[in-house]
Amino acid sequence: MAPGPVDQIDSEQTDTTPKNFPKGVVLGQDGKPCRSCTSMASWAAMIKKETSKSQSTTASAALQPPPDCPPDIEQLGRSSWMLLHSITATYPTQPSSQLQNETKTFLYTFSKLYPCWHCASDFQQWMKEDKNSPRVSSREEFGRWMCEAHNAVNVKLGKSVFDCNKWDERWRTGWKDGSCD
Repeated sequence: MAPGPVDQIDSEQTDTTPKNFPKGVVLGQDGKPCRSCTSMASWAAMIKKETSKSQSTTASAALQPPPDCPPDIEQLGRSSWMLLHSITATYPTQPSSQLQNETKTFLYTFSKLYPCWHCASDFQQWMKEDKNSPRVSSREEFGRWMCEAHNAVNVKLGKSVFDCNKWDERWRTGWKDGSCD
């Protein structure tokens, strides 16, 4: 099995995973820190640890790289969820069977191409469960499924879950209070 997040190592992996990386640094399948799987905060902690105090940058500067740098896991996640939820919001209310099949293919392919291998593998495993197979027969069904997928990730990350009864308001129509108008 390829190395995973350093802070979530199985006991059988502890002999093969370097112990000198800060919590949250995810190793790629090559055994090196994975840029797409690691947050800027973890990168900053790693750099701070490797750099002498006189040469280190401030934590705030390390957490805010220039905008033309590759995204960290948090930027990648936010952008990906925004794209996926926006797709559900514009999905037809009654899609053709061809579009339904293409959408399922897209989701399975997306899960294989996602830049963070750890996240990609986790999403693939989640979709393999019968109850989590993509539901794409209508916009409402697809929007709720995507919300459930997002909530499953949020639970794993210790974040709050979103009320899936409000997915349409959040991603398609805007809030009822008019704050998006």
